Amino acid sequence: MGRKSRYSREFRERAVRMVFDHQPEYGTRWAAMGSIAAKMGGTAETLRKWVRPSEQDQGIREGLSGAERERREALERENREHNRANEIRRQASADFAQAELDRRGK
Repeated sequence: MGRKSRYSREFRERAVRMVFDHQPEYGTRWAAMGSIAAKMGGTAETLRKWVRPSEQDQGIREGLSGAERERREALERENREHNRANEIRRQASADFAQAELDRRGK
């Protein structure tokens, strides 16, 4: 439910590929990103945010790949749902127990 990206997925993938392909022509990766971003009408920082996950997916950089990240988020979401359901059950159990105690006292 995130907002729609200004750049298409194909555009981002092409820009990332260009960084990997043209990095040897520049002194540093940051220099390559700055030059490519300027030519493509973006900023080096935006391009860096696209390159990092790509490096993780390829195993170049430490961290979770895109599939692993999605799986973790799904598990965390499921865990939150279970915790909410358990809290509702605990509260209902406490309410029923209190109602039973109140009923017996009369």
